[in-house]
Amino acid sequence: MENSRAPLNRTLTLSEDELIHYKTLLRGLETPATAEEIRDRLLCGDILAVLPNLPDRSVDLMFADPPYNLTKNFNNRKFRKTSVDEYAEWLDSWLSKTVRLLKPTASVYICGEWKCSPAIHRVGEKYFIPQNRITWEREKGRGAKSNWKNCSEDIWFFTVSEEYYFDVDAVMLKRQVIAPYTDGNGAPKDWAQTENGRFRLTHPSNIWTDLTVPYWSMPENTDHPTQKPEKLLAKIILASSREGDLVFDPFNGSGTTTVVAKKLGRHYLGVEIDETYCCLAQKRLEMASTDPSIQGYVDGVFWDRNARKYPRR
Repeated sequence: MENSRAPLNRTLTLSEDELIHYKTLLRGLETPATAEEIRDRLLCGDILAVLPNLPDRSVDLMFADPPYNLTKNFNNRKFRKTSVDEYAEWLDSWLSKTVRLLKPTASVYICGEWKCSPAIHRVGEKYFIPQNRITWEREKGRGAKSNWKNCSEDIWFFTVSEEYYFDVDAVMLKRQVIAPYTDGNGAPKDWAQTENGRFRLTHPSNIWTDLTVPYWSMPENTDHPTQKPEKLLAKIILASSREGDLVFDPFNGSGTTTVVAKKLGRHYLGVEIDETYCCLAQKRLEMASTDPSIQGYVDGVFWDRNARKYPRR
């Protein structure tokens, strides 16, 4: 996986020796396991083969970033665009089998782009309660000449029941104040002066514009083509789980969900069919043991992407 890189390129790669080493650590799951046996594990295998061996009511939070309904290659695995009905049928084939794994208070987040969204909503509400749809700005790509540039993706937020955990105070956003209003005595109104400038803490909405898609100069970046930002996962994990909860990702990719769960003191379980991505996830988990930082999340708050002086990694 080592390619010729620019000197400042920080993309995480695997040497041939590392690939051999991490492959020796890969494990599947051929027999039923207990909740204790699946904690803090990466499983290499097809999610449909793994699901029957996972324990009932063991998961507090599930984050799923399945292949979108697009024609795309994932490390020599090809996916072809289908109809909305066919994509919904595929979603149902694995999502229906996750229901028994979830605790009654569990939350479920499912990613997709605008063409996938109708199918996700349709299938998701068969088993769960829709609570919201998050739209986040994915500012990447050169644009389109005959259409509007597609620079957003959706994340559907479901819950198993109406009794679920959500910690809004854990996901406050720190924004730079452009127009600093004051009260009648000249004191700051809903903002504070800091050594880095004027900021206010705001409640999170379902429109996220403060994320940066991982790219070559970010230490979390890998060669996975649809890698989600660690900051995105941190928002979801902090809002919808407690320390010690189990976070489950059935399409773990290069490991962002499991890495962020570990950094934030949660247990994790990731399933991924591709061996190389599993190895990348293993390496990232080892690195997280010594570096728990998350870019854009500092001192317990999320900083706006355009804040000029927030502390960086």
